[in-house]
Amino acid sequence: MREIVFDTETTGFEPGEGHRIVEIGLVELEDHFPTGRSLQFYLNPERDVPIESQKVHGLSTEFLADKPLFAHVADEFLEFVGEAVLVIHNASFDMKFINAELTRAGRTPLSMARTIDTIEIAKRKIPGARYSLDELCRRFSIDLTARSKHGALLDAELTAQVYLELVGGRQRGLALAPVETAAQAKDEDRAGARQRPVPLPPRITPEEAARHAAFVAAELGEGAIWKLAAN
Repeated sequence: MREIVFDTETTGFEPGEGHRIVEIGLVELEDHFPTGRSLQFYLNPERDVPIESQKVHGLSTEFLADKPLFAHVADEFLEFVGEAVLVIHNASFDMKFINAELTRAGRTPLSMARTIDTIEIAKRKIPGARYSLDELCRRFSIDLTARSKHGALLDAELTAQVYLELVGGRQRGLALAPVETAAQAKDEDRAGARQRPVPLPPRITPEEAARHAAFVAAELGEGAIWKLAAN
């Protein structure tokens, strides 16, 4: 299965307010294994970069002035993506920006149904944890020394490492259950959840387990499904 992990850096939070993409980074995976292929674009956003955003990613209006417009690289981006599943950390953010750029360039938007959101996987597998990219990297002992500022390609590479830790796919040839896209997850919800044949080992800390137990006791009481299952 071919997957593309990608990330964007932007001028702000909402494309509907005129904000644009300033960098795109993409990393290719094949059967949960990095192929070594990647793609990166710096983009001229056709507007000034607010100082607050520049502090996040370090990309200034002056630096981006001679970079290509998204419309000029849209076809190369789409060719690299192909029909692959898209793996994104906080998918709704990056997808709304990439689809705004594709629409502006006269291209067909990408479907959210083909995405896998690493935040959503982490929420299911590590309940009660913090789900920022930095926090997940620290949890899995992924090196963050190069991340003094956000960068789309670097963040895509880090997201790929986090994703592979979450699905257990760091070595080629392992027999891994395929990760669900957004569309497949909805289908499964309607059909009934499958049971994992071998339970995953716990990834939560004792402190997180204690917080979860306190929440269940305070908010759900004796009717909590965990307590009913134990009786």
